[in-house]
Amino acid sequence: MTRPAPIRVVLADDERMVRTALRAILSAEPDLEVVGEAATGAEAVSVVREVRPDVVLMDVRMPETDGIRATEQILATLDEPPRIVVVTTFENDSYVYDALRAGAAGFLLKRADADALVQAVRLVARSDSLLFPAAVRTLATEHARARPAAPAWVARLTGREREVLRHMAQGLTNAEIARRMEVGAATVKSHVAAVLAKTGARDRTQAVIAAYEAGFLNGG
Repeated sequence: MTRPAPIRVVLADDERMVRTALRAILSAEPDLEVVGEAATGAEAVSVVREVRPDVVLMDVRMPETDGIRATEQILATLDEPPRIVVVTTFENDSYVYDALRAGAAGFLLKRADADALVQAVRLVARSDSLLFPAAVRTLATEHARARPAAPAWVARLTGREREVLRHMAQGLTNAEIARRMEVGAATVKSHVAAVLAKTGARDRTQAVIAAYEAGFLNGG
């Protein structure tokens, strides 16, 4: 049986010791491969364009170009951009929330243990679930901008799409949502695509952030 290609990862952090530690952890896994490193946001953009990884672990605060701007540039300039996970010291950092709004797929604390790091990379590479949904909820609650009224997309959601969006916010995969709703996986995939289109979101994380900001997931 042919072994699947490894998940290709780029490490972006201005501290060499952090990059060395991350590389050691990831390289010990047979399904993960570190294919590049960067010490600044600008260098991260350049390295990602060159090696085209599947996942980027992006320090949120770096010289020259911070992780938010680097995330925006990568997502705006590549037809098939990688999944970006911002790495931070503080989970309630407004920089992290801005990075998620910019299109990062999730965030990871620098104090996370090796198992959490490896599982986070695998999870975002599959792009079928929300990374640390409880933490995203906390961030959104603390940092979401107040809106005078719900945006128009909320009213355009069908009943099924509303249900799917709530399940997405809980971190359920398509397969788990299908079992919960007693429908086929293809049906769930179609609903997820509709939710992304109506919210104008790049991925599940952005859709959930938009839902919190709209008040949809807070009883709105």
